[in-house]
Amino acid sequence: MTIITSVEELNELYGGAGEAATAKVTNALTPLYRRMIEASPFMALATVGPEGLDCSPRGDLGGIVRVEDDKTLLLPDWRGNNRVDSLANIVRDPRIALMFLIPGSNTTMRLNGRAVVSIEEGLLASFEMDGKHPRSVVVITIDEVYFQCARAVMRAELWNSERFVDPASLPTPGMLLKAAKGDFDQETYDREWPVRAAKSMW
Repeated sequence: MTIITSVEELNELYGGAGEAATAKVTNALTPLYRRMIEASPFMALATVGPEGLDCSPRGDLGGIVRVEDDKTLLLPDWRGNNRVDSLANIVRDPRIALMFLIPGSNTTMRLNGRAVVSIEEGLLASFEMDGKHPRSVVVITIDEVYFQCARAVMRAELWNSERFVDPASLPTPGMLLKAAKGDFDQETYDREWPVRAAKSMW
């Protein structure tokens, strides 16, 4: 196998980035970048910690984050599986990366920055949903933000409903759990999951 072992080799192979690829990077939100991010209900959150890297999906009604100002985003941490992988990384290493998806748009937004985990009561209360508050809010400081070329989403035809995978053709969560732990009760898990999820969305 022939492998690349230096940045110089990479640059020689790819020829360097064009003007648009570098001019789009800003260290704070522009008004148009803000519009893009506020339109996104879903993002991937990447963090790093002593055990390695983590990337988790985050979604919310309306916008996934609240824009506090042109350098600050607020991300409520709603109910999940309580593994707290991302949060545990953030409290030990503040570096984060985000990728925002906007349903129907082939343009994605990327952001690199630093974060802290806040449990300030007024901040938690400001995100109230169905009478419930997030247990914490991730406060994100922007280091750089930019849009991503649309080719990846276009190649994937991500929003083409004719190419959606039939969920019935895929393993259920219970099946996946049983494959990982042979004595797991997949039938009970799959039967109870929809009701449990509906009651614990927020």
